[in-house]
Amino acid sequence: MDRILVINPNSSAAVTRGIDEACAPLRIAGGPAIECVTLKEGPPGIETQEHVDSVVQPLLHLVRESESRYAAFVIACYSDPGLHSLREATKKPVLGISESGILTALTLGQKFGVIAILQGSIPRHLRYVGALGVADRLAAELPIGLGVAELADEKRTFGRMLEVGKALRERGADVIVMGCAGMARYRKPLRDAVGVPVVEPTQAAVSMAIGRVCLGWEAA
Repeated sequence: MDRILVINPNSSAAVTRGIDEACAPLRIAGGPAIECVTLKEGPPGIETQEHVDSVVQPLLHLVRESESRYAAFVIACYSDPGLHSLREATKKPVLGISESGILTALTLGQKFGVIAILQGSIPRHLRYVGALGVADRLAAELPIGLGVAELADEKRTFGRMLEVGKALRERGADVIVMGCAGMARYRKPLRDAVGVPVVEPTQAAVSMAIGRVCLGWEAA
């Protein structure tokens, strides 16, 4: 059976559990197996450009070491660390959750909004949106003001996400992208409360990976 490896580049086992739960609906009979792992060399949360840069070499080592055992790889961090380096290192499909989440959002609405964890994350994300050439489709990106480790506080996190989700809708977003893999558990309640589609980016990336594997697509 083909297998897809979903890599959490931070060292939080709790985040990896949330990622694994988000992947559960995509584990279908006859489809690729989906395995989720934690990058032990990663920081507790990827919250700065330095954090992003620090995990590229460990990610490269992991992908190269495990390439023969997996049909595709998903980098489950909204900064897509090392995405292009990893694509150079293997002909297997490599999906980043930010790129996949944004591209999925573009199929669900005209303007997308992004819920970031911290204000400091936003300039990094905006550079990426610009590089993807979709800045004109971005309504806004707003932070909840909580770090990755703080996302485990469900009541506080969902309260902030609801406030930001409503603010994004007021700014013209008709679809919302969750800007951190640690937010996965809040997708359905946020969708129901805000009333617009909410994209959980790891689910978006894994869905694309499943399609690539089933169709036998590899990199050129």
